[in-house]
Amino acid sequence: MLEVLDRGDDAPPRLGLTVTKKTGNSVVRNRIRRRLREAVRVHAADDMEAGKDYVIVGRREIAAAPFDVLKSELSRRMRGTVPDGKQS
Repeated sequence: MLEVLDRGDDAPPRLGLTVTKKTGNSVVRNRIRRRLREAVRVHAADDMEAGKDYVIVGRREIAAAPFDVLKSELSRRMRGTVPDGKQS
């Protein structure tokens, strides 16, 4: 899940990650956080807009998802598009 807040300024975008204990033990939670951070770093950071805060809520499925799928889905959600190309 991705939440976006428009701060109304031109400062660089900010990223927040949250993974609850319901997701698993600390090993699983940290793995999810590392995967999300890396997906943003190598792919989705270019899709982030200045003046916005992005909060990603990590789910258990992220730990097992193929990394290419994770990167593209995260990028798509940051751009605000749905699979058929319409804006969400």
